Amino acid sequence: QVQFVESGGGLVQPGESLKLSCEVYNFVFVNYGFTWYRQTPGQQRELVARILHDGSTTYAESVKGRFTISRDNSKDTVFLQMDSLKEEDTATYYCQVYERWYDWGQGTQVTVSS
Repeated sequence: QVQFVESGGGLVQPGESLKLSCEVYNFVFVNYGFTWYRQTPGQQRELVARILHDGSTTYAESVKGRFTISRDNSKDTVFLQMDSLKEEDTATYYCQVYERWYDWGQGTQVTVSS
């Protein structure tokens, strides 16, 4: 079964950076796109960024210009570089296959606080 292992989260101050990783197991990684989502307690997951198999990207307006999604097909890994972090970026971040739905991973917690 497909497994997602997200990592790289942590506690940072506003304006700082983090780089998240999502390793994908048991999946033909190179043929598919991937999406980073985030969720806060009591809220629905929201799309943060997406990268397709051809490398094209899409971003939520709230993160455009600050976050960068990328992928390494040799490592079956999707990345999310997050710069100029704001307190409202605080959430648990998850990845998922684009246009497919598999069990969610455990996510990685990002907390932005002064």
